[in-house]
Amino acid sequence: MKKAFITLSAFVFPILAFAQARDANYLFSKTTNILNAIIPIVISLAVVVFIIGIFRYIIAGDEESKGNAKSLILYGIIGIFVMISVYGLVRVLVNTFGLEKQLDQSDIPTVLPFRGGL
Repeated sequence: MKKAFITLSAFVFPILAFAQARDANYLFSKTTNILNAIIPIVISLAVVVFIIGIFRYIIAGDEESKGNAKSLILYGIIGIFVMISVYGLVRVLVNTFGLEKQLDQSDIPTVLPFRGGL
């Protein structure tokens, strides 16, 4: 855990050191880009689990191995279905409520700086 924290901080702290004022659109666009990169990878992993389950079922000799392979196939199908369903539901909600629009700087609540004095 300590090594993971050190590695993560090695990537995060230089970003903070060279930080520049950004608006919320930048944060949302970066988050969207990261999620758009992760979603196909996770769906691909679910497809790989499904295919591995099929190969294990074909190769399996006894009933216990076939049962394990069937459960692996089922987990792969459920994983694919859930990921695509959630992605589709999010897209429907975004399109329905018009959340695709870019935020203006005036849409984001801010705190005015304290100027001191009584």
